[in-house]
Amino acid sequence: MRGNGNDFEGEGGLGFGEEEGEQDRGMDLFKGSLMGRNGSKGESSGCSGEETRDPQHKRAKVYVDGPDILPSLTGATSSNGVLDVLMCPPATASDKNTFSATWAFGDIGLQYPSEFLDPISYTADADNTSLNEDSELRMDLTDDLLHMVFSFLGHLDLCRAAIVCRQWRAASAHEDFWRCLNFENRNISVEQFEDMCRRYPNATKVNITGASVMHLLVMKAVSSLRNLEALTLGKGQLGDMFFIALADCHLLKSLSVTDAILGNGTQEITINHERLRQLELIKCRVVRISVRCPQLESLSLKRSTMAQAQLLCPLLCELDIGSCHKLSDAAIRSAAISCPLLKYLDMSNCSCVSDETLREISQTCLNLHELNASYCPNISLESVRLTMLTVLKLDNCEGITSASMVAIANSHMLEVLELDNCSLLTSVSLELPRLKNIRLVHCRKIADLSLRTLMLSAIMVSNCPALNRINISSNSLQTLALQKQESLTTLALHCQSLEEVDLTDCESVTNSICDVFSDGGGCPLLRSLVLDNCESLTAVRFCSNSLTRLSLAGCRLVTSLELACPYLQQVCLDGCDRLEKAAFCPVGLRLLNLGICPKLGELNIEAPQMTVLELEGCGVLADASINCPLLTSLDFSFCSQLMDDCLSATAASCPLIKSLILMSCPSIGCDGLYSLRLLPHLTSLDLSYTFLTNLLPVFESCTQLKVLKLQACKYLLDSALEPLYKDGALPAIRELDLSYGTLCPSAIEELLARCTHLTHVSLNGCANMHDLDWGRNGGQPCEMECADRGTYDMLRKSSPPGLEDPPERSLQSLLCVGCPNIRKVHIPPMARYCHLLILNLSLAANLKEVDISCLNLTVLNLSNCLSLEILKLVCPKLASLSLQGCNLDEEGVESAISKCTMLETLDVRFCPKICPASIGRLRSTFLNLKRIFAP
Repeated sequence: MRGNGNDFEGEGGLGFGEEEGEQDRGMDLFKGSLMGRNGSKGESSGCSGEETRDPQHKRAKVYVDGPDILPSLTGATSSNGVLDVLMCPPATASDKNTFSATWAFGDIGLQYPSEFLDPISYTADADNTSLNEDSELRMDLTDDLLHMVFSFLGHLDLCRAAIVCRQWRAASAHEDFWRCLNFENRNISVEQFEDMCRRYPNATKVNITGASVMHLLVMKAVSSLRNLEALTLGKGQLGDMFFIALADCHLLKSLSVTDAILGNGTQEITINHERLRQLELIKCRVVRISVRCPQLESLSLKRSTMAQAQLLCPLLCELDIGSCHKLSDAAIRSAAISCPLLKYLDMSNCSCVSDETLREISQTCLNLHELNASYCPNISLESVRLTMLTVLKLDNCEGITSASMVAIANSHMLEVLELDNCSLLTSVSLELPRLKNIRLVHCRKIADLSLRTLMLSAIMVSNCPALNRINISSNSLQTLALQKQESLTTLALHCQSLEEVDLTDCESVTNSICDVFSDGGGCPLLRSLVLDNCESLTAVRFCSNSLTRLSLAGCRLVTSLELACPYLQQVCLDGCDRLEKAAFCPVGLRLLNLGICPKLGELNIEAPQMTVLELEGCGVLADASINCPLLTSLDFSFCSQLMDDCLSATAASCPLIKSLILMSCPSIGCDGLYSLRLLPHLTSLDLSYTFLTNLLPVFESCTQLKVLKLQACKYLLDSALEPLYKDGALPAIRELDLSYGTLCPSAIEELLARCTHLTHVSLNGCANMHDLDWGRNGGQPCEMECADRGTYDMLRKSSPPGLEDPPERSLQSLLCVGCPNIRKVHIPPMARYCHLLILNLSLAANLKEVDISCLNLTVLNLSNCLSLEILKLVCPKLASLSLQGCNLDEEGVESAISKCTMLETLDVRFCPKICPASIGRLRSTFLNLKRIFAP
């Protein structure tokens, strides 16, 4: 009934409806066994299936030479072989032709000898010399193992396996694999079907749904297969003779008929069978039906057209008459009360069912456990007592009101209750000790819900716009979702096992909800609470020793937040843009981002496990108490009112900070920077967009600093960086960002010349950044920069006498984007920039000459250098070159990259002097180029 009676994956093998995973596993074994087979010629044995042992390899030798086992499966002696039927696609109304077996064999993906692949040349005759005289087939698989492998294959794969060799042919024909004959939607003739029944008389299951001659085929099946236990039919007409002959099929236990016409026009069809246990007549067309089956346990007449159904089935336990629109109330009543042992009854979509029928059913069917009366508008359950019910479905029952709850309350065994779309229901108050699952969806008038049941484990309440009061008591409920309850104002929970609550879009929930979910509120095990878009919340306060996750996204009116949740690990405050005061004391958070709260003015955090705190954008934050002993990263960006005393207190309580961002914190002065000496692990400091004039506090306090960012610090004195390149301050510094600064050219030149330990320097947008002519002061050549030893010696000889080698530079990345006063870049080998990997000079509008000789340079960006005229490159490891928007012609580009033997990417888009023909020549000349971005 509720399960599928057409299961063709049972003990007799696998049908075409088997699971894909099982077929894949079977095919893997099938392919693996084929790859392990050793085919060799030898003497043939006259005994079928005889095995001998190879004393050397300890493997079985299988000799097969027996009678024709599957001529209709592997040969072509008959033009209407069942192989053609099995291996062709399912029949459709527009395609009634079968495909030849040769087509199906070709898509297996394996290589076979030609005599096995050709169904015309290969016959199964015992005298066939191609098989009898040629071979001893030495297989790696014994018969038992092969049988186990083939048990995972469906009929289609068994047919394919049958053409591999004699042993596989014999194994694939074993009757264990052909107990289920599934020809659903296949064009099989009566002769083909009769041949299959003759070869496999012990078949127990047959499916011929959709066959064009279904009536003739089923008559053959009933008369030929004496062990038939399950029969599946459909999409055709079954004459009276079938129902008469059905009684002779003594072992039949299951009969399923779908979308069929029953009878030859007679008024009544009688099904009489002594052993039938399951009967399905789904979507069948018949006037009246009589079922006389003393052993029948499950009957489905779903969506059938009968006006009368007479049942003489004393053992019937399951009855499905759903959507039988022509059955009258009296007919339904008569059918149901004739089955006193009934446990499951589905009468959904039977609009004529009345309360009187339910009353008689409740008095007669004392064992009724499941009742589906959905879409029955005349039911109100008045004076109905269904005391043994465990499942009751009343979806879309217009007659169900609050008065109906009196009848439901008497069902003390009830476990599942569905009341979806009961439009007249205004309140539900139930105290059912066994209730586990309740559904209330689209009950638009319900205002009050009260459930007192210790075993409630699942509740679905959705789209009930009038619901404003909920009271739930349960010891089993773990998850509660009350989304989009726009009118909900009162919530009382006494749920000892509740762990997750979702109140998303409950716009009317007030601040009192905090008491429900705090300690002592009735939910001692609550771990996750979602209050997204609860826009009536203004002051949120939770004190919970169990809460680990809290979401307040979209709570736009919240101005105050107090969390005392020592195990809280996640909090979401997206959209809380009016938050003014926040206290996290204590919390178990490891990461917190409050940068989305621009009005936050007061902050108190006590988080023993926190490592990252982001306060970027808290522009009015003036009072912050941060006690996070494990904090390593702190972002105060754009906290314009942050004062020195706050920074000093934070440094004292968070000694493990490694990264500190004070960008756009204009109120921070020397006192605050001197307090950074309390941070011995500080390695990264960002002071961009501040009003600092000197950096002495930084040089004295941050001795371990590796990264210093000073973007747009336009008030720095030209001498501010002198301790860096004259006195050796910050010996560990590796990265320096001076973008958009106003340091004088000499300070920049001194910095680049003397700070040889810097690896990354950013000078983007520096108007005082002039030419990078690192060869004008001479210097000895660097051996590792030269292409060969001869070049190195020649350069040393040409150097002025007495001039020492300049120190080797550690610079790896130099960014000079948008520097308008750079006109020339000259980096010769003797400059000793041995580690330079990235050089970005894009948007240097006045740059005219670039002459670079760097052994390890891999990326060079000269995009939009509109004045560039001369480009010389000796960079053998250059991999990417961008010349986008430059005025170089083809010859200039070709000359520039001629010594860049490892160049892979070249960007010459928007270069007016580069045409498509030039791109073709570049491709043919430089074969290493993999990507050229061209116009």
